[in-house]
Amino acid sequence: MRILGIETSCDETGVAIYDHDQGLLAEALHSQIAIHQEYGGVVPELASRDHVRKLLPLIRQLFADADIGPESLDGVAFTTGPGLVGALMVGASVGRSLAWAWGVPAIGVHHMEGHLLAPMLEAEPPEFPFIAMLVSGGHTQLVEVQGVGHYHLMGDSLDDAAGEAFDKTAKLLDLPYPGGPELSRLATQGNPERYRFPRPMTDRPGLDFSFSGLKTFALNTLQDAAKTEGEPIPEQTRADIARAFEEAVVDTLMIKCRRAVRETGIKRLIMAGGVSANQRLRERIGEMMAKEGGAAYYPRLKFCTDNGAMIAYAGCQRLMAGENDGLSFSVTPRWPMEELSGLSQAG
Repeated sequence: MRILGIETSCDETGVAIYDHDQGLLAEALHSQIAIHQEYGGVVPELASRDHVRKLLPLIRQLFADADIGPESLDGVAFTTGPGLVGALMVGASVGRSLAWAWGVPAIGVHHMEGHLLAPMLEAEPPEFPFIAMLVSGGHTQLVEVQGVGHYHLMGDSLDDAAGEAFDKTAKLLDLPYPGGPELSRLATQGNPERYRFPRPMTDRPGLDFSFSGLKTFALNTLQDAAKTEGEPIPEQTRADIARAFEEAVVDTLMIKCRRAVRETGIKRLIMAGGVSANQRLRERIGEMMAKEGGAAYYPRLKFCTDNGAMIAYAGCQRLMAGENDGLSFSVTPRWPMEELSGLSQAG
């Protein structure tokens, strides 16, 4: 089965063609960073308009890169939630229309299921069952995965997700958008011994996350530095604060992942979502899983952020299992992953 995948949930327009037998045939991505940079964050209306401009040209480029035509497709998959409602509507309406025009089935895909299954695109994918840590700008979740659609939510973010906390703290440090990667770059110059931030909710049972307090702690630390060192705050101090913040987030995520592995006895852990590209986090998770006698799995860096390949793969699994959304479609900006149906077979 050969599937076109479309991802337009936020500020990246992603398309890809996935073949169940041959793997990923082609993928293309357009980022809107330049559009939203001057505003310091995503402007939903601008995001939707740019998806409209870029989606069809990207799909034409995709077919040229794969050297195939629409007649070779067996289905179309598109993100229908969670995400920005206007952005989701662009991808869903275009995807459903193309599927109708080409006479192939279409299916809406859960954005986070796409992230969860992204490591399956790699040469050595994990076997089921595994623990998934989904860590992005909007979500920080620990999920026990028995198969495609068979998900048990073990822990969730109670307030700010890890990626959101990265971005907000980066803004406090006057770093450009997108803030998370910029904060990580600054942290490499920081002194790890100067500051120590709290590791939220690690001193109590459970697997839930809370990162809003870390942002407040960073703000208070910056304000104290301004009083003692003057403004503008020296670059080294800003780097030291960035390092302390990153270490606190990484430690917290690692501790919760280790707790989940020990509670379930499952020795395979996948990490996906935008924050999974963080190199310090990958190092710590890899070291922890080696000590636990297990293994960690990640998507390649370009598939950590939003992309069409993960949507094409997830859609392929569901279409192969006989699911089909019919001619109607809707989008769901808020969509708990536990509501997804489990597949009796996964390819």
